[in-house]
Amino acid sequence: MKESDQSPPQQNGVAQTSPTHYSSITPPAPEEEPISTYFEEKIPVPEDVTQVFSFRKLWAFTGPGFLMSIAYLDPGNIESDLQSGAKAGFKLLWVLLGATIIGLLLQRLAARLGVVTGMHLAEVCNRQYPTVPRIILWLMVELAIIGSDMQEVIGCAIAFNLLSVGRIPLWAGVLITIIDTFVFLFLDKYGLRKLEAFFGFLITIMALSFGYEYVRVAPNQGEVLKGMFVPYCEGCGPVQLEQAVGIVGAVIMPHNIYLHSALVKSRQVDRASKKEVKEANKYYFIESSIALFISFLINVFVVAVFAEAFYDKTNMEVNQQCNETGSPHTDLFPLNNETLQVDIYKGGVVLGCFFGPAALYIWAIGILAAGQSSTMTGTYSGQFVMEGFLNLRWSRFARVLLTRSIAIFPTLLVAIFQDVQHLTGMNDFLNVLQSMQLPFALIPILTFTSLTSIMNDFANGLVWKIGGGVTILLVCAINMYFVVVYVTALNSVLLYVLSALLSVAYLCFIGYLVWQCLIALGVSCLDVCGRVRNPPTVLIEEEPEFDS
Repeated sequence: MKESDQSPPQQNGVAQTSPTHYSSITPPAPEEEPISTYFEEKIPVPEDVTQVFSFRKLWAFTGPGFLMSIAYLDPGNIESDLQSGAKAGFKLLWVLLGATIIGLLLQRLAARLGVVTGMHLAEVCNRQYPTVPRIILWLMVELAIIGSDMQEVIGCAIAFNLLSVGRIPLWAGVLITIIDTFVFLFLDKYGLRKLEAFFGFLITIMALSFGYEYVRVAPNQGEVLKGMFVPYCEGCGPVQLEQAVGIVGAVIMPHNIYLHSALVKSRQVDRASKKEVKEANKYYFIESSIALFISFLINVFVVAVFAEAFYDKTNMEVNQQCNETGSPHTDLFPLNNETLQVDIYKGGVVLGCFFGPAALYIWAIGILAAGQSSTMTGTYSGQFVMEGFLNLRWSRFARVLLTRSIAIFPTLLVAIFQDVQHLTGMNDFLNVLQSMQLPFALIPILTFTSLTSIMNDFANGLVWKIGGGVTILLVCAINMYFVVVYVTALNSVLLYVLSALLSVAYLCFIGYLVWQCLIALGVSCLDVCGRVRNPPTVLIEEEPEFDS
């Protein structure tokens, strides 16, 4: 580890704070950093490279972005992809592209916060927000993590069921996910680079699995490109609109913002040097762009396969095809002319019916890789969030046991007492749950990356403030629409009343976060208490140019 990492600047390097609400942040000394297995070692960055761009340095920074990109490939995303293709054909690929680009910009903010401050988003929230908002934020993010974990459990259980030709029932697949998660989590004892390589291996499995389906189905490449770059949706109705909203909700995940801001702390960066911080931000952005480009291609594979093969297919057509191939799952498709409704379970079945058993098994392998990888990153998210918000240092075993138990209990009940359609139907509710949690990640990340008292020279400029604010407003509005559509479809007066009461409390808290964010963005007229006037100055003796 570098000397600068071992002993951060003292005296002049300590922030000179004034009595403001938003205090300046000095990166914690190593002995004060939360104990986390992911950071038992830090990857050194080559120093003997002087050129503008270096593949050696890019390789040193490669890892966190790929772990972050796993959230863009979890079973919930895969289900959203295949439903998009089956319901709208290629017409919503541009929505997927736009959501991925927005995700990249938000991940950039998360990475910058971690690199510049040496602290992740949960730790910054812990230092900057009062106790009550901090606890509420923690609970909301925990809900998002648990919801994501449930989707991963569902995906893994379905994959085990498909791979075993039904010999492993869904409830048994749910129980297996308890064991395999603990086994995989011990991999990080073999070193950080090996752990990152294993995640890369799982992404490769997904790329090969879903890439095989893409080649096997051979979708029209012209239609793929048209759907990706021409923002149109000819002949679309409410079903396609809801699916477009669902794509945004599935791609941008709240806990992933917290995760990425923590993962970037795993490299040795001298935060007293403006040059090194700027360089780290550059390489992390390049690495994240590459990782999300790969995840985007994998998502495109899934959308295109179902758009080409199953768009506008009826249950009758699929039933007949499955009968001809001797599939044991023919009863999943009633004998009627209604449009085919698919999920990750039915998706594997119809691929097997139309393209042979190999397509079914390879699909299941891809789903299993998606579930296992996202399970592990979800566990790290939970650990960082708990340590940051509560300053509570739990062992990995205790942390996994808690969140996995909460996720498995309702999933297991549905798997035992209901069928696979009810199990996969839980994904709709879980997507709504995660959509509701998005503001609790997006608003804080824009708030803190816009404050010079926290980010110094790396605070968001005017373009990023305006663009970030508009983007977050758009994403939140889209997801609120998704929530309203879901709630109104419940057809229950009692649920309407309950939803209305919860909505009032929910919107009040979001209003508080927005108020704080607008002050940080420079709307000084809202700062009625004078909380962020005269932001503190950070003085660093070694790098005078770093003064704010």
